[in-house]
Amino acid sequence: MTTAVHANSFGSRVAEAVQTLTPGYFALTMASGIISVGLELEGFHVLSAALLVVCSASYTVILALSLVRLVRFREDMRRDFMDPGRAFGFFTFIAGTDVLGVRLGMAGWPGATALLLGVAVLAWVVLGYIVPWTAVLGRDERPVVKDANGTWFIWCVASQSVAVAAASVEPLAGPDWRAALAIVAVVAWSVGLILYAAVGIFVSLRLMTYPIRPEDFRPQYFVAMGAMAISVLAGARIVEMADAPMVDATRGLVAGSSVVFWSFASWLFPALLAAGWWRHVIHRVPLAFEPGLWSVIFPLGMYAVASIYLGRTDRLPIVAFIGRTELWVAVAAFLATFAGMLLHLWATLVRPGMRPRAPGTARPRLGPGAGTPERREPGTPER
Repeated sequence: MTTAVHANSFGSRVAEAVQTLTPGYFALTMASGIISVGLELEGFHVLSAALLVVCSASYTVILALSLVRLVRFREDMRRDFMDPGRAFGFFTFIAGTDVLGVRLGMAGWPGATALLLGVAVLAWVVLGYIVPWTAVLGRDERPVVKDANGTWFIWCVASQSVAVAAASVEPLAGPDWRAALAIVAVVAWSVGLILYAAVGIFVSLRLMTYPIRPEDFRPQYFVAMGAMAISVLAGARIVEMADAPMVDATRGLVAGSSVVFWSFASWLFPALLAAGWWRHVIHRVPLAFEPGLWSVIFPLGMYAVASIYLGRTDRLPIVAFIGRTELWVAVAAFLATFAGMLLHLWATLVRPGMRPRAPGTARPRLGPGAGTPERREPGTPER
């Protein structure tokens, strides 16, 4: 059993932050990395480089904290794997690894892209079987559909990120590797689409079968749009790949379906904004920083990059224009969220006394894990 950590010093507050670290915090790496890609595509090299620094630093820090958590708070991490509200956040490690790899490749380090792709593929294969079993299929509690939520779409994002990274490495690979990379890209793209359909059914059943509270519409539901957008980007990159048996067999299908997927992602955009309005304006749920907000920023950046790529590949100038315009929405949202994160870390780790609490209320959770769903043992009802 993990011993409780009391927040009576800076060191103990940091320890508690590590103990409660949400598995989905790699979404910060995903968000900063994909917006950096978009800015680089549009020629804003200085801004892109600055976000590349944030992307690289966040990946390094979160990976180190996760390894410390695995060693010091193994029981907490084990419970995360069994919690359907948190377990699928582990897939952000795969997507963050691939996004960082793709951006490093654009910066002239294709070897880093290939290395990170290898890490991501290994994690994709392992986590792709472990997480669904520990969090969903292996649980005695039924029905499992009542626990379906927006974080489940990160499973699809991870698969599509592998496809994007494989397609990005392919032009620089030797002839002997291009056929293998084509197989990886097409298979990952196809698996990601099937997973999206399955997760979409589960989440839709949960929304239609069980009452919907404003607190239930957490920011992670935006990943539904991000998963569709990265499917578009992966498809556009596959279409650009050199001739290979797997690519030649699917090029026409991939190109046409990518336009359909972009249309659906565009349709989801106002629906998700309306859900946010319903949650925060009509029902007055406070809008404060939580790690899940990075699951909003990543879809915004991914939609912009996917639109730019699709517009260039399929010669659709209106789609590319929409992507270029929406990119600056993503930049503004990133800056606001990043500022909120820094203030949150300062208020919870450095100066916790700055945050007044109403009499009789519990002390808020500290550090990076704050704002995440409360962890429940399997079979324990919600409170």
